[in-house]
Amino acid sequence: MPAAVRLVHPAPTLAVVALSAALAAILLARSSEPLGAGPIALVALTVLGSQIAVGALNDWADRDRDRIAQPSKPIPAGELTPRTALVVAAVGLGLQVVTSAVLGPLPLVIGLAALASAVAYNLWLSRTPLSIVPYLVSFGLLPLWVAAGVQVPLDRVAAAVVVAGPFAGAAHLANTVRDFEADAGVGSRSLAQVLGRRRAFWLAWTMALSVGVLVGTAFVVGGRLSGPVLALGVIGLLAVAQGIRGPRPLWGGMLVAAVAWTSAWALASA
Repeated sequence: MPAAVRLVHPAPTLAVVALSAALAAILLARSSEPLGAGPIALVALTVLGSQIAVGALNDWADRDRDRIAQPSKPIPAGELTPRTALVVAAVGLGLQVVTSAVLGPLPLVIGLAALASAVAYNLWLSRTPLSIVPYLVSFGLLPLWVAAGVQVPLDRVAAAVVVAGPFAGAAHLANTVRDFEADAGVGSRSLAQVLGRRRAFWLAWTMALSVGVLVGTAFVVGGRLSGPVLALGVIGLLAVAQGIRGPRPLWGGMLVAAVAWTSAWALASA
């Protein structure tokens, strides 16, 4: 895989962009005045720009630690220079700002707020016990950002805000537990390091599973439960539940659950 692609963390980037585009499509399908596919493409591009900026800046900020903990990454491996990483981050920022501005002032402001939270994580909070906070903030803002981008009232995604932040926080803990030894070796004091490997893992698993139960309960109470919706919900729950085997299975299961539960919401909203 090309170094420039690895620099922007392609797997989570593609997952966040795809889920954002899916959410935009769901909201537009439910809108009384459909706007066509244009806003969906712009939402995908603005989120992509943000993910590129965040991923490249993350590798730039961690370049010295990565020389010890993850020397195969593009910068410590000598495949890319720190300057190139900053250029890539600037390109991502430019893409986000331009596409958000086209969508309107509200998506521009919300998007920049989400980005600012992520930048704070990269430059400072990732190495502190507050490491989970930017995930709660940035991903909590993501549904609002998408809704604003397709000109849908923000109250329609209130439920998504409640679950997106905690689910992202659980993903953060699962990911940091995967890299526990490497982070400990460079003196990281992230929340996972403070809690300890075992506590951090159980908190991640419990948070992720709780989100699934909350989503399923909302479907039942709202009378939107059907066969396909139930099947997708169960698939997501099982994907998270099998994560009890360890942080890597949990991380993979959470990606599956995110897709399954978003698809379930799309069917339930049709």
